Amino acid sequence: MSTRRILVLPHLKVHNANALSSPFTIGFPAMTAWLGFVHALERKLKASGYSTLELCSTGVISHQCDLQTYRGPGDFVHSIIGTANPLDKDGKRSAFIEEARCHLDASLLIECRASEDDLEQIEQPEFLEQVEQLLNIMKVAGGDLQHVNPPRFVALDDSDNRGVRKLLLNLMPGFALIERRELMQNAMEQGADALDALLEYLTVHHRSEQDEEGNVSWHSQRKTAEDGNKPGWIVPIATGFQGISPLGQAKNQRDPDTPHRFAESVVTLGEFRMLHRIGMLDDLLWQYHIDMPNNLYLCQQVQPETNDDGFH
Repeated sequence: MSTRRILVLPHLKVHNANALSSPFTIGFPAMTAWLGFVHALERKLKASGYSTLELCSTGVISHQCDLQTYRGPGDFVHSIIGTANPLDKDGKRSAFIEEARCHLDASLLIECRASEDDLEQIEQPEFLEQVEQLLNIMKVAGGDLQHVNPPRFVALDDSDNRGVRKLLLNLMPGFALIERRELMQNAMEQGADALDALLEYLTVHHRSEQDEEGNVSWHSQRKTAEDGNKPGWIVPIATGFQGISPLGQAKNQRDPDTPHRFAESVVTLGEFRMLHRIGMLDDLLWQYHIDMPNNLYLCQQVQPETNDDGFH
């Protein structure tokens, strides 16, 4: 029986996070943004003396997401609420570049690994105080952290389902973001295009019925899964990048020592699932995964290896 150490960052209040998660999706920040934040925190902690510390996987729980959009009376679509940029030298408005933003209340569960010496140190109150100090100077998904609750450590055994349930129930109400790429896989195995398979599960079909007295009632329905069950709160999520050019050097690249390549976003299906429906800790944890033969740089769930189809 092994013990897993989970760093809990409860109810992070993020202001003006980047909601443009990919070139064609808007809403909750991309999973790459959350794992990127955790990776930045790991680097800062290593620079502070915890050289063997690894923040190896992360669970993201959404408590509230306030997307900054507006739809006026009679409008069919929502518009992005833009920022008031300063006037240019001629006193005119500068060119407007749409920046989708959202305000968030989210919690993170971060699995930590380290050598025995570092493990003894990170379980001390001084380590949690240092984490809290670092959080106050960091950004999350491009947004500002307005409020940070004190972080805490939880030690869980692999077979301690009661401990997992207690941890998650303490963060209720909340929705864990999990991956549902198998929905796209099943549709693509039947010949559907990747984009069509994604839209098929997101489309809401409305139909009307008229009774004998002439009263009209409307019904809404979304696609059911192959087993006949209705999926939960299904959303498109950006989970990484796919290289579209060979590795090489580019003029004026940011890091001259690291090979450069152009890439495009990888988008698949995800689900926001209520925490009381999470059975195991690995059901909500994400980690980095590199698939060099297919030029994929992904964030995926901690689970057995599966086919990497099901992305667009």
